[in-house]
Amino acid sequence: MRVLFWGTPDFATAALRALIGEGFDVVGVVTQPDKPVGRSRSRLEASPVKVVAEAEGIAVLQPEKPRGDDFLAQLRALTLDVNIVVAYGHILPKAVIDLPRLGTLNIHASLLPALRGAAPIQAAIREGLGETGVTIMQMVPQLDAGPILLQARTPIVADETAGELALRLSELGAGALIEALALVELGLAKPQPQDDSLATYAPKLTRDTAQVDWTRSAHEVGQHVRAYDPRPGAWGRVNGAEVKLFGGRVAPRGSTREPGDVIAIDAEGMLVACGGGAVRIALVQPAGKRRLAPLDWANGRGVAVGDRFDTTAGSPA
Repeated sequence: MRVLFWGTPDFATAALRALIGEGFDVVGVVTQPDKPVGRSRSRLEASPVKVVAEAEGIAVLQPEKPRGDDFLAQLRALTLDVNIVVAYGHILPKAVIDLPRLGTLNIHASLLPALRGAAPIQAAIREGLGETGVTIMQMVPQLDAGPILLQARTPIVADETAGELALRLSELGAGALIEALALVELGLAKPQPQDDSLATYAPKLTRDTAQVDWTRSAHEVGQHVRAYDPRPGAWGRVNGAEVKLFGGRVAPRGSTREPGDVIAIDAEGMLVACGGGAVRIALVQPAGKRRLAPLDWANGRGVAVGDRFDTTAGSPA
């Protein structure tokens, strides 16, 4: 089976490695263009998928956008059986989706039709779901609405961050993809249409949505912090300065302090009051600095017990 793989971040590498390991003929990889990094933005960094592809000697395509007559001609020359798409980062036009003999399959990191959209892993953590999973579906032009070939479920572990869950789902998705392709090869695949009336959505992450609302309960604040851990990082503002927050856990003891109050700072982290209860923050990252323990931040006079995080949403004027 001649496969063209589409993907960009770390999440996609497990599926690419699985295809290679199972002997599929991966004739090419399409990934996002190299990104400028560093303070001067003068150094280009390849995507994790490109790094894997080049190590395996697989041809790499990096169009600015996956469309145009010249690009389609390149794809037709590959005589494809199937496209496999995993967190590529661009919406594919219908001409690309329908080009291979078997169409285009996608790994989506939720149990569709729940959490369609760009950030299903973060949404699952933020919403406090007890279970999530991966869906192998046939792609259609509509957002994550294609027929389902296979689903695999997994519980969300207590206090799991989005990064930890993403690692597990990437491996789960890789295994489910290989199983789905086996069903397709054997003619046993039975795509099931989604019930659009049950669809929920997980929109793209934004700076505003990452800000912590300390007036919410400790459980909600903890879920919010873990949903944006490790990237892009939930954030708050204290003493007029912004800081990213990681490793949010509900504190075993309650609190009668005002939301946002810094109650304690010790070797275990920073305890902050919420609308109900309190959360313990394991790591912080002040603007322009590396991550560090809250106690180190306090020793550097960045924060102190008795300070209060701003509970007013939005960026400073």
